[in-house]
Amino acid sequence: MSTQSRRGGRPGKPYRRPRKDPVRILAFEALRAVDERDAYANLVLPPLLRKAREKDPAQGGLDARDAALATELVYGTLRRQGTYDAIIAECVDRPLREVDPPVLDVLSLGAHQLLGTRIPQHAAVSATVELARVVLGDGRAKFVNAVLRRITADDLDGWLDRVAPPYDEDPEEHLALWHAHPRWVVSALWDALGGGREEITALLAADNERPEVTLVARPGRATTEELTGTGADAVPGRWSPYAVRMTEGGEPGALDAVREGRAGVQDEGSQLVALALADAPLEGADSRWLDMCAGPGGKAALLGALAARRGAALLAAEKQPHRARLVARALEGNPGPWSVVSADGTRPVWRPGSFDRVLVDVPCTGLGALRRRPEARWRRRPEDLAGFAPLQRGLLREAVAAARTGGVVAYVTCSPHLAETRAVVDDVLRGLEREPQGPAAELVDARPLLPGVPGLGDGPDVQLWPHLHGTDAMYLALLRRTA
Repeated sequence: MSTQSRRGGRPGKPYRRPRKDPVRILAFEALRAVDERDAYANLVLPPLLRKAREKDPAQGGLDARDAALATELVYGTLRRQGTYDAIIAECVDRPLREVDPPVLDVLSLGAHQLLGTRIPQHAAVSATVELARVVLGDGRAKFVNAVLRRITADDLDGWLDRVAPPYDEDPEEHLALWHAHPRWVVSALWDALGGGREEITALLAADNERPEVTLVARPGRATTEELTGTGADAVPGRWSPYAVRMTEGGEPGALDAVREGRAGVQDEGSQLVALALADAPLEGADSRWLDMCAGPGGKAALLGALAARRGAALLAAEKQPHRARLVARALEGNPGPWSVVSADGTRPVWRPGSFDRVLVDVPCTGLGALRRRPEARWRRRPEDLAGFAPLQRGLLREAVAAARTGGVVAYVTCSPHLAETRAVVDDVLRGLEREPQGPAAELVDARPLLPGVPGLGDGPDVQLWPHLHGTDAMYLALLRRTA
């Protein structure tokens, strides 16, 4: 047998080594990290890109255009993973669970290039097969080539007409496949949102849009004028007086104010809920504020800056020591008094009734931030809700207990799921009513504390939405301790 044929070439035809494409290899590495380590793309991808940008182009380094393509391949593939799986399943001769995960990642990358980008079909197939030869070997590359050729038989709409049931027969499954969300997530979002097909479709579509980078100018340390003066793509936020939107993306870490901690990356919804707590009417003392679940520190940094302007002190608590260190780093340079403790909010180390304002931003499923963490929609399961429920209720009860009589508590979560929002607040308030010796609380209308923000519903709580407000789907309920 000739050397050529042993290595995969035809007799008489020299073997050609696969071409290494640094963009697609990097995208593949990011997808494998997300799959194998349960990592998040927004944490995995930046260091990979940074390392690649530092390399010489001749050694596989990436320029800005390459980095943008790698980012689109990773995020686009993750957003539509479930939809691409359904399409790939129609093009393979075995159950999808029997396809090796690395092979499925390569196929998904190829499917996204074919169905979700403007890359020409022949280039998408050729580049993906070359990637398969590099990372999977020549044998499995042939399988990848055959599957991708079948996918080229139709465009995305055509495939969706094949794999998705008609809307009239099964609305939730139809929307789940057309907009690349698990069915249970579509159902939960629809319940929370209300309305008809047009509204839920707008929300699901917004979840699939890459969000703008939003900055916060921390009061007393930076100004929006400073940040908007850094370039033509930086414009004031829509709702928060401290927000600046980088409409063309950009690199926040290149800005002096961000590097120095005077400004930070923070969704406008996160800014609004912190501002609502800070602006809630309060009688009597206003000198001690508490952030009960402060990691990684974005809201704590904003609250700390606001508290400092009033001469108030902020205590930031975070259960995980490594996250507590992130909180301390975010608060560095804050002009007012602040302290950080590594403490479990359900087992407080502070005296009851000690604080005038309390923020409790509880752990949750994160269904409100699917724009930023597209893989989370496929990773979460309905049973996760039951795991978070006792913690969310316990934290809110302790937050009420931590506030003084007349003090204000902000219950915040980055999920619109009713089981994590109104159900938690209602259960805790009912529980407090049954405990005559414990604290008592009442809901406060939060809507006037978000001035200028439309579409806030009937109150007294507030649910923000990506398609209505351009923010993550943040939930806010304000409670005042009454006794």
